[in-house]
Amino acid sequence: MSSAVNKPAGKEYRTYNRLRLQTFWTATFGYALYYVCRLSMGVMKQPLIDAGLLSATQLGVIGACLYWVYAVGKLVNGFLADSANIKRFMATGITISVFMNFAMGVMGVSAMNGQISNAVLFTAFCLLWAGNGWAQSMGAPACIVSLSRWMPLKVRGTFYGIFSASHNIGEGLSFIFVGAIVAAFGWKWGFFGAALAGVVGLVLVLLFFHNSPESKGLAPIEVISGEMTQEEYDRKSAEVTDRSQTRSLQRAVIKHPGVWILAAASAFMYMSRYAINEWGTIFLQEAKGYSLAEAATVIGINPVFGIIGTVVSGWLSDVLFRGDRKYPAIVAGVLEAVAMALFLYGGPAKWVNIVAMILFGIAIGVLIAFLGGLMAIDLVPRKASGAALGIVGIASYAAAGIQNVVTGLLLDNNIVNGVHDFRYASIFWLGAAIISFLLPILNWKRKPLTLD
Repeated sequence: MSSAVNKPAGKEYRTYNRLRLQTFWTATFGYALYYVCRLSMGVMKQPLIDAGLLSATQLGVIGACLYWVYAVGKLVNGFLADSANIKRFMATGITISVFMNFAMGVMGVSAMNGQISNAVLFTAFCLLWAGNGWAQSMGAPACIVSLSRWMPLKVRGTFYGIFSASHNIGEGLSFIFVGAIVAAFGWKWGFFGAALAGVVGLVLVLLFFHNSPESKGLAPIEVISGEMTQEEYDRKSAEVTDRSQTRSLQRAVIKHPGVWILAAASAFMYMSRYAINEWGTIFLQEAKGYSLAEAATVIGINPVFGIIGTVVSGWLSDVLFRGDRKYPAIVAGVLEAVAMALFLYGGPAKWVNIVAMILFGIAIGVLIAFLGGLMAIDLVPRKASGAALGIVGIASYAAAGIQNVVTGLLLDNNIVNGVHDFRYASIFWLGAAIISFLLPILNWKRKPLTLD
C-alpha cells in the first residue's frame, strides 16, 4: 500500500516506504496471532463445564482476571510505549503470552489425568490468565504507537482501519482454528495451538517490526510526510524531547474530557463485544441446541466480516468524511445493537444467526477502530497517542472483566432443568450495546488538544 507523502530523495523514500509497510503489516498480522493467545479460553468454556472441572462463575472470574490486569496494563503500557523501543516492547509481551498459554495447556493435561484438584486448577488458571493479561496489554500500545511514528496524518485513518482488522483476524483464528483443535483433540490442546500461533507472531515481530523512522536513520514522519519542515519540527518538538515534557503532554490528555467520554463508550461496546466472544459459543450450544463445532463456526463469522468494517471505515472516514469519524461511528453503533438483538431473540435458525454475526462483525469492526482508539488519538498530539490509548484501554477491559463476572453469575443463578437461562444476561448485553452508541454524541463538537 502506498500513500501520498511529500517524498524525500528517491533512495530515502524507497527505504522509508519499505520499512513502514513492513512495520504496518507486521503490526496487523503479528498482532492477530498475538490475539489468538488471548481468546483461546472463549472456545473452551462448554468442554470445561461438561468435564466438571470449572463452573460458569469460575470461568467468568478467570476471564475477568485477564481483563482487569489487561486494563491496568493497557494504561501503564500505553504511557510507557510513547517513549519505548516498541519492537522490544511487543516482542517481550508476546513471548510471555506464549508461555502462559503453554503452561495452561500443561495444567490442563495434569487436571485431566487427576494429578491436580479442581481448586488448584482454578487458582492456577486465575494466576496464569492474569499474567497473560499483562503480556497482552503490551501489544496494542506498541502497534498504535507504530502507526503514529510511521504514518502521515492524512492517511492515518485508512491505515488504522486496516490495522484494526487484526482484532478480527485474531478472533476468527481463535474460534475456527482453536475451535477445530478443541473439537478434535480436547480443550487442553487449544492452549497449545494458541501458543503455536503466538510463536509465529513473535518471529514476524523480530524480523519485520521497526521502532521508528529515526531508528533507521530517516527523518521524522512529520518531515517525510510534508506536515512540517525540518526546522518547524525541531522548533515544535524542542519542548517535548525529554521524558518530563512527554509526561506533561500525557497529563494534559488525562484531563481531556473528550478522551474519557470515548473511554466510557468503548467500555460499554467492549461489554457487548466480549459477551459474544466469550459466551456466544456456549449461548448457541445451550440456548439454541448447536454443537460445539457449529457454534464456534457461527461465532467465527463475526470477526471475519469485522475485517470489512475496519478496512472500509478508516478509508471512508479519511476520504468521504475528511477525518470526521462521528457519523460512521453512530451508524455502526446502531447496527451493532440491532445485530445483537437479532442474535439473542431471532430464534435457532442457522441463517438468522449467521446474518446476525455478519452484521455484528461489520459493526464491531468499525467501533473497534473508532471508539477503541482512533477517535481518541485524533483528539491528542502524536507524542501522547499511547496515553490516550491507555485511558481507553483501561476503561474498555475493566468493563470486559466486569461483563465476564456478571454474566457468569447471571447464568449460574438462573439454571432451568440443568441448562443456563440466558434471559437476564441477554438484557445486560443488549443494554450495553445501546449505551455505547449514545455516549459519543456528547463529543460531537469537541476540539483536539494541540502542542501549543
